[in-house]
Amino acid sequence: MESKLLNVGTHEAGNEFESSLRQAFMELEPRLRPPFSIAIPTPQEYSQLNHALLYGVLTEPQFAKIHVKHLHGLVSDGYALFVSLTLRVVLELYNKLVDSVKQQLIWAVNEIVGVFGVGFDGLLLGLLRHTVGCDYTDRGLWLCFELINLLLTNFISLLEQEPSVLTSALYVYLRLLADHCRVSGNVRVDFLKKLEIEFCVKMLREQFHLSMKIGRDLVRLLQDLVHVPEFRNIWKDLVLDPTTFGTEGFSDVGQLYSTRTSSRYFLLRVTPEMELQLRFLLVHVKFRHLKRYQTWFAKKFLFEPERETLIVDMIRFICCAHHPSNEIIHSDSVPRWAIIGWLLSSFRKKYVEANAKLALFYDWLYFDERMDNIMNIEPAMLLMVCSMPQYVGMTQSLLEFLLLLVDNYDQMHSYTVANGVSLAFNSLVTKGVINNVDTLTSCDALSPFLKERLKKLLSSTNETLPHQLCPSRLPHCSADASHLETPASHPKHEPAGA
Repeated sequence: MESKLLNVGTHEAGNEFESSLRQAFMELEPRLRPPFSIAIPTPQEYSQLNHALLYGVLTEPQFAKIHVKHLHGLVSDGYALFVSLTLRVVLELYNKLVDSVKQQLIWAVNEIVGVFGVGFDGLLLGLLRHTVGCDYTDRGLWLCFELINLLLTNFISLLEQEPSVLTSALYVYLRLLADHCRVSGNVRVDFLKKLEIEFCVKMLREQFHLSMKIGRDLVRLLQDLVHVPEFRNIWKDLVLDPTTFGTEGFSDVGQLYSTRTSSRYFLLRVTPEMELQLRFLLVHVKFRHLKRYQTWFAKKFLFEPERETLIVDMIRFICCAHHPSNEIIHSDSVPRWAIIGWLLSSFRKKYVEANAKLALFYDWLYFDERMDNIMNIEPAMLLMVCSMPQYVGMTQSLLEFLLLLVDNYDQMHSYTVANGVSLAFNSLVTKGVINNVDTLTSCDALSPFLKERLKKLLSSTNETLPHQLCPSRLPHCSADASHLETPASHPKHEPAGA
């Protein structure tokens, strides 16, 4: 029996999970038609029935309502098993699903949300991960539309049952809008934008106490949308009149800066497949093999100019959601900073490059070692240090951008930003990520102006940077990097921060 679930090539191996669903359906198909048995199934029978019913719902739209009615009469675990199986379809099979099956999947998810099946929140988050802002194909826009429509239709019930889903969806759709709002003349995108804006404005205006749970990255996303009238007005109120949001205790945008954004939000903006491949690059690929893997990765995920906006999300993911173990750090696996350096060399549009650098340095601006993780800021530091002297242009570009952020990013909170950057340098030295700041300030190849500006910044704060730690803790950056556009050595340093 051929798969009705997946688009599978002639010579492509079958999927074990899909086979288990299909096999259960084939064996139990006679029992999936009314009248249904009233006997209580054994645990094994219950599992098989859930497998079979899911396959039936997805591949038999004409009988889908009957299958769901059967499920309602059968369920004994709050739909937990059915939801978990559906989530596996979303995370493992989505990209290969037949179009009609994708439509049935969304229908099934609506049914699950309607009964608040156990784990429905994870199912929605799994689907949100498949939305890609720079994907303007019919399939890509369709998924964005279906999910925003589901969120608006079920807004009140989601608010009552699982408000964290709405907060996560706000993060996703603010990020999607940054791409969608740069497209004009596309009727489908224009219609989608209206719904996305409606949802995001509703969250920000009516549920700001939930919106602010995103933390400091909420500000970063909103600033990317200030050219959109609805968000320009929100930004003005956020800066000039925070009390309009009616959230007790919130009186200044600076309060958002002090809340580090959870890594779970960054996971939402890389697809499951993208996450799998990025983690593979950072764990299993050795330096000597990197070039062919990065070529494959670029062809897979960055094959069109519009897709370079994905790099912004990749960088936030690498910095904040992928923290290598000590074993990986001390191996010859590709370090995070080298992948980021390669990604930063891929831009065609200046504004996307600026957004990517901001994503790299964002946690520096408000760094507080009491709540921030040094692993979030480590890649930027090592990229600057290990780029010298062979790729000093990278170091100069990044340092110049960081100092411009200190001077211009948020002048109303300029001391907070300057202090955050200074504390970041301090923590990087005390934790042994670098030996001392002289690594930068004494480099002859760097601009004298930048070196003086950095010295002035560090000397103007109350924090005193240790001048030198144990030399053995200085990152080792002597590996051959000739095959990369960006440096490709591997720092060896003590693990920093959990």
